[in-house]
Amino acid sequence: PVSFDISERELLQKAKQGDIEAFEALIQGCQKMVYNIALRILGNGDDANEVVQEVFIRIFKSIKDFKGNSSFSTWVYRITTNICLDELRRRKKNNTLSLDKDIRTEHGDINRQVEDSNLTPEEVLEKGEVIKAVQEAINSLPDEYRVVIVLRDIQGYTYDEIAKILGCPQGTIKSRINRARHALRSILINKRELFSKDFVNY
Repeated sequence: PVSFDISERELLQKAKQGDIEAFEALIQGCQKMVYNIALRILGNGDDANEVVQEVFIRIFKSIKDFKGNSSFSTWVYRITTNICLDELRRRKKNNTLSLDKDIRTEHGDINRQVEDSNLTPEEVLEKGEVIKAVQEAINSLPDEYRVVIVLRDIQGYTYDEIAKILGCPQGTIKSRINRARHALRSILINKRELFSKDFVNY
């Protein structure tokens, strides 16, 4: 089991006993990443916000079952990806998945990530279109590919961390990421009028 620092260990113990304040303090450091993972996997801010709420409700209800065999944050992100996958399956069942839905966050649209004072308005617009195209391409990937691309290439987790989050062998994760990158590259090449070659050079 992971050796927690004393403050987190105490918070976990109190949270398991139903202490709301301890629970809120415990999850405070995970909230932003949970939102970011959900946003990237699901593709829009409204769904991501709903997932955040569901994630923390589920964690509160099941925190007594947390055994400490992984870090607390890894456990949280595993629950997050599982809920996101459940949502993707629900969408497919209801045929409600839209690749054209705008990408919005609570801090503004996704274009803010490519702001550069040295870019012309035309270049900013072009980069915004590229990011939109990439998110749409990610949305069109099979669920298992979408999740690993988000965790590895967008959120920057290591192969080992992803393996722990998803509960898969590291070799499986590496293979899945490789296939996901090839699939994403093929999709992006079909949109090549929106971006340069080196943008899809995985």
